[in-house]
Amino acid sequence: MSRASRTRPSGSSTALSEAYDTALLDLDGVVYAGGQAIDHAVDALGTARDGGMHLAYVTNNALRTPAAVAEHLTELGVPTEAADVITSAQAVARLVADQLPPGARVLVIGGEGLRVALRERGLEPVESADDDPVAVVQGYGGPDMAWGRFAEAAYAINRGLPWFASNTDLTIPSARGIAPGNGAAVEVVRIATGAEPQVAGKPLPPMHRETVLRTGAERPLVVGDRLDTDIEGAFNGEVDSLLVLTGVADAAQLLAAGPEHRPTYVDTDLRGLLTGQPEVTRTGETHGCGGWTASVQGEALALEGDGDALDGLRALCGAAWSHAGDGSCGLDAGKALARLGL
Repeated sequence: MSRASRTRPSGSSTALSEAYDTALLDLDGVVYAGGQAIDHAVDALGTARDGGMHLAYVTNNALRTPAAVAEHLTELGVPTEAADVITSAQAVARLVADQLPPGARVLVIGGEGLRVALRERGLEPVESADDDPVAVVQGYGGPDMAWGRFAEAAYAINRGLPWFASNTDLTIPSARGIAPGNGAAVEVVRIATGAEPQVAGKPLPPMHRETVLRTGAERPLVVGDRLDTDIEGAFNGEVDSLLVLTGVADAAQLLAAGPEHRPTYVDTDLRGLLTGQPEVTRTGETHGCGGWTASVQGEALALEGDGDALDGLRALCGAAWSHAGDGSCGLDAGKALARLGL
């Protein structure tokens, strides 16, 4: 089935960790939230790795260096090398280096991960618009980023300097809930300048390029919690994807998804890597999965049967996506999701 016309989640008769050679895993909302491991993540990743699956971690968060991310994952119980981590800081640093001469001075609005990535590409990070930069690079700087940093970016950009952003995720998961992400900070600078940045992170091609170059994956599976970055990035890269419901995206958003935001598979958490995925069948206008059947009744999604709630959600995806075709589904799913406890 082509990605442009996917109308229901796909099935897999074998465990995903066997069907794919490399998992390209998002971090925030997938492996951890607020620095703490998400339930079942450590054990599931260990089992997948022991079975031969290569685990690579692909994050839009440009704050920390790959070495720091690898150390954190190892402390959580997921042994990781720095080479297994690909960040949007690395992707944007390559994007900048492709357009500027070696040694160029770049105003950095962000954290250490961005500075390290720029130095690795032969660029010189500076801190002020008065340090003679020739470009501005913005990435997530953490919850304590000073407001004055956005002013420095605005001063430089309003002088005509090109502007690059690691990513534009509006939110980021934390231990206390959903917090503003780098995209929110980018909007601040956009309002002050009227400029548009070149963006490197998921779902855009520079991040996919960086990931392919660094992992060498032949049968990759993107694993993420966001439809607008992880799943759309997989769609743009023409690779399969697994959505886990441990982060930003919820069941209602999944049902409303347009083609570029429809994952190949959906599961509760990373234990989904270790199992096959049940097939969603279609009979006429009815979609079934496990003990559930879903259909469109008037302006709402209807659900009948019983069994595993996730199978019910998969059946609902089939009905919603088929009804929407190449558009987004606007059907009322409230009663159906309430029945599943979602």
